[in-house]
Amino acid sequence: MNEVVVVIGSGFIGQAIARRVGAGKQVLLADLREENANAAANILLDAGFEVSVAQADVSSRQSVHALVEKAQSIGSVTGLVHAAGVSPTQASPETILKVDLYGTALVLEEFGNIIARGGSGVVIASQSGHRLSALTADQAKALATTPIEELLGLPMLQMERITDSLHAYQLSKRGNSLRVTAEAVRWGKRGARVNTISPGIIMTPLARDELSGPRGAGYRRMIELCTAGRAGSPDEVGNVAALLMGPDGTFITGSDFLMDGGVTAAYWFGDLAPAAT
Repeated sequence: MNEVVVVIGSGFIGQAIARRVGAGKQVLLADLREENANAAANILLDAGFEVSVAQADVSSRQSVHALVEKAQSIGSVTGLVHAAGVSPTQASPETILKVDLYGTALVLEEFGNIIARGGSGVVIASQSGHRLSALTADQAKALATTPIEELLGLPMLQMERITDSLHAYQLSKRGNSLRVTAEAVRWGKRGARVNTISPGIIMTPLARDELSGPRGAGYRRMIELCTAGRAGSPDEVGNVAALLMGPDGTFITGSDFLMDGGVTAAYWFGDLAPAAT
């Protein structure tokens, strides 16, 4: 039977990971905009990969379930890469929570129901989740384990508690890593693994939007003052994903890997630390 790797989000990070984990397998590339998936698929096809495409809205259970069914019609799903999402500059707090938080939980549940033994998954979170103020134990457990259709009803996620789009994004990305930790238990019962990667500023079209947007000065400052002194590349994210999803990563599950060139370290303990109030 064909082995299928599902890649949700056809941007540069999704493509970079697909190149590292998709050789010899069927890659199903899904995106909200099918034309984007087709464009990315053509690049991978020209590089010798076996690729098919699908349109998928991760904020819709019906759409995600249809993607699961399409993947199963191709073969046994042994890999999941969830790299879709919206940024603080692109969307309202409500949309960010619906897509980045609820949508990720939905993808993890639906694919966790059918992932093959020996399979693995990676969810792309963000360094932003590591700059959120500490959550209480109850808040963390709620983000990790609340039934999906009740998730957006949590008191901490109501609009009177969300200060802006960046706050919604930070909550969503912290929620992603917490959700993966909880889901790793369920995936493990199927003999499968799942982890998150929390990248810093990775040079993609989305990052360029942020650099030219209202928070651009802050992003440039992060690049200048982090230990690495530069932004990252999609290929570097792909390298970490290949470790987590491949044979050298079989002892790793339920973990979050922060790769941000030292931005978070500088935020909490260095030159990027916010001024005391």
